[in-house]
Amino acid sequence: MRIAVMQPYLYPYAGYFRLLAASDVFILYDDVQFPRRGRVHRCEMTPHRWLTLPIERQSRDTLIRDLQWHEAAREELDGRLSSFHVPRTAEPPVAAAVCHHLYGPLKEVIDFLETGIRLVADAVGIHTPIMRSSGLAIDQSLRGQARIVDIVRALGGRSYINAPGGRSLYDARQFEAVGLRLEFLMPYSGQFFHIIQPLMTGNVTALADDIRRTCAIEN
Repeated sequence: MRIAVMQPYLYPYAGYFRLLAASDVFILYDDVQFPRRGRVHRCEMTPHRWLTLPIERQSRDTLIRDLQWHEAAREELDGRLSSFHVPRTAEPPVAAAVCHHLYGPLKEVIDFLETGIRLVADAVGIHTPIMRSSGLAIDQSLRGQARIVDIVRALGGRSYINAPGGRSLYDARQFEAVGLRLEFLMPYSGQFFHIIQPLMTGNVTALADDIRRTCAIEN
């Protein structure tokens, strides 16, 4: 069984969803420190233009699962969506679901992020089980590679697959020492670096084909 572990991103580019397509279980890494300059709370709508969630400023050691909305988050998010001309309603089923999600009630931030990921996965026909790392019985004192190994072993996995950008973070020999295999996807070579637009325009078939066509594992 192949396990993937990745922080939850806000409507990430198509390359992110290759991890779901390539794995048997996908883990949302939500009990780690929130990376303020990452993609957890923002997505690139067009080149160099970002939609950012209005989250409350919190301490540097805040975990992703503990992120909170800003007091005026709904109003602020509405304005940011409007600036990108995201409609409140749409006719195509997937576009309608995206609009409902983006303009719907704001519960927990982590729930909002997971719902978006599940929505896209369902739209492109990826049905890999999704779990949160915070719900697993693992040693919370572990960090880095040791924690990933513990997650994979807790799920009975035999292989850990990661995005190509994570190659410098892991040592294959340490995985092999505990009977696990370390794998990486090839760099993303597709065309969907901005995912909300194809979801809104009904180009879901091309998006699904792109994800699966570029879902190759390095030898």
